[in-house]
Amino acid sequence: MSPDVHSNGSGLEDARAIPPLAALERVEVDYGGRTVLGPFTLELREGDITALVGPSGCGKSTALRLLAGLEQPTRGRVARTPGRGETAVVFQAPTLMPWSTALDNVALPLTLAGAPGADARSRAAQALGRVGLEAAARLKPTQLSGGMAMRVSLARALVTEPKLLLLDEPFAALDEITRRRLADDVQTLWSETRPAIVFVTHNVEEAVYMADRVVVMRSGPGQWAGETRIPGPVPRPAGFRLTPEFRTAAEKVSSDLEVSMSAAARDARL
Repeated sequence: MSPDVHSNGSGLEDARAIPPLAALERVEVDYGGRTVLGPFTLELREGDITALVGPSGCGKSTALRLLAGLEQPTRGRVARTPGRGETAVVFQAPTLMPWSTALDNVALPLTLAGAPGADARSRAAQALGRVGLEAAARLKPTQLSGGMAMRVSLARALVTEPKLLLLDEPFAALDEITRRRLADDVQTLWSETRPAIVFVTHNVEEAVYMADRVVVMRSGPGQWAGETRIPGPVPRPAGFRLTPEFRTAAEKVSSDLEVSMSAAARDARL
């Protein structure tokens, strides 16, 4: 199967028939009078897992902030399907409250939304169970390893059962073994409720493993430079990284990334 074939269990035509959950429509963002992103277009449908890769400064995190509603575009439009826009964000740092337990950190979004305390704690305990941290409920962030802290952050994002989950290089500070375990955890959690996921990373192989679609961005300003659809089931089976499909897709994404970086360097010399 070619890496341009949609592979999360439905055909590409069927996927395109589903109304977008969220979309960036020719968005542009200016900082200090300079355009750093766009025009850039991205459509997200329910159940999509999309990875954004590109050189540093190409606007990957800016695109994520637009989708999260943390920033507004200078030009263009961010669209959401009414009633389907619940969003959660996981950043590179876990951003946990150091004075609170893991349970209270996970319950925070529910508490802020006005959920009764007992209900918030019950749902937070369930979310911790989903990431395998039932026994860590009463631990403070300083008592957690890096991987455990990131799992708590994932549990906090998932406790509201979001329709859109945004992950901004969440594994960047972790060792390779922990990164791989958390990648599998995210895919397993995705299979339970199938939110749309946007995953920002600099790691091509991580992008190909995590996503069913990898979008490559170029810098100066950040724009679309290529897209590869990844074959194979999600969650990934054991040994997926050793398959010809994985290697072919990784080479295609790497090639798109190299072309985008070469184009950006050429434009910078003009």
